[in-house]
Amino acid sequence: MSDLHSLQGKTVLIAGGAKNLGGLLARDLARHGAQAVAIHYNSASSRTAADETVAAVEAAGAKAVAFQADLTAAAAMEKLFADTVAAVGRPDIAINTVGKVLKKPFAEISEAEYDEMSAVNAKSAFFFLKEAGRHVKDHGKIVTLVTSLLGAFTPFYSSYAGTKAPVEHFTRAAAKEFGARGISVNALGPGPMDTPFFYGQEAADAVAYHRSAAALSPYSKTGLTDIEDVVPFIRHLVSEGWWMTGQTILLNGGYTTK
Repeated sequence: MSDLHSLQGKTVLIAGGAKNLGGLLARDLARHGAQAVAIHYNSASSRTAADETVAAVEAAGAKAVAFQADLTAAAAMEKLFADTVAAVGRPDIAINTVGKVLKKPFAEISEAEYDEMSAVNAKSAFFFLKEAGRHVKDHGKIVTLVTSLLGAFTPFYSSYAGTKAPVEHFTRAAAKEFGARGISVNALGPGPMDTPFFYGQEAADAVAYHRSAAALSPYSKTGLTDIEDVVPFIRHLVSEGWWMTGQTILLNGGYTTK
């Protein structure tokens, strides 16, 4: 296999890489040959998870470093990439799993809530792609997490899906602009995943509904998307998926009109 289509010896940066999908992804890429993994975490509450992920990555034979930052500021994103380059070198792969969900009726969303959703979901993704374009090596890979709600017709997620939607367009533009250097840029939109990210916004009746809403719900552990099943898609996109760029890939369309 060509080195361009392999994880062997590659350096990875994962925004939101301390826990849940990001933490599992850091471990998986290390096990599959990544040389170094830089892990971003948002706040002190995630420090323990970040330390555990660093230890797991190192146990898999890769170098690991962790950096804390609020990535809603462009300067913080610039520093994250600069710190990564200083610690482990320019990344071959940059993955952004950062996001915030809000389930609330449209008419009840405050300006402050909208501004926060926009900053976390859209602004941080824009500046992540900007810095990835500046720092990722030629022939590198960039992946951002969005949501399958981009393909859904459903209430109560207006500020979440609405502030993830621009990332689809950022992805296309970045793919066009970075493609001359052999860099692929894609977005992946899972359905509702079995993580605290999902459960924090859902009442018990909605959780029960979503656990049976998707056609494949009977085949997952909880009825929701198992993060263990999302990781291989991302691993493919950052290793062998060299031919795909500018795409938004929606997985497990478990969101319906509930």
